[in-house]
Amino acid sequence: MKKREGFTLIEMAIVLFIISLLILIVIPNIGSQRDHAQKIHSHAMKTVIQTQIDMYVDETDADTVTYPVLEKKGYLTRKQVDEAKREGISIHGKEALQ
Repeated sequence: MKKREGFTLIEMAIVLFIISLLILIVIPNIGSQRDHAQKIHSHAMKTVIQTQIDMYVDETDADTVTYPVLEKKGYLTRKQVDEAKREGISIHGKEALQ
């Protein structure tokens, strides 16, 4: 009788079990990393908006600021305004709030 070369059923089951464990460990971490990145992005966007508000107020002594004014004067792009609104950042007086 010739001996056949290859993997046994037990060896294949062990490999599949190890792969399954690795997947169970990795997938929850990917989700939490995405949430963390989203929070960092939101905070950075708020900081950008507040910086542009401060620059506009310093240059014009305005009492209130709006997105259309910041966009018209070139402090923000249309894309930045859309992203800020999508993130729920609003402007009240001279302050960006989320």
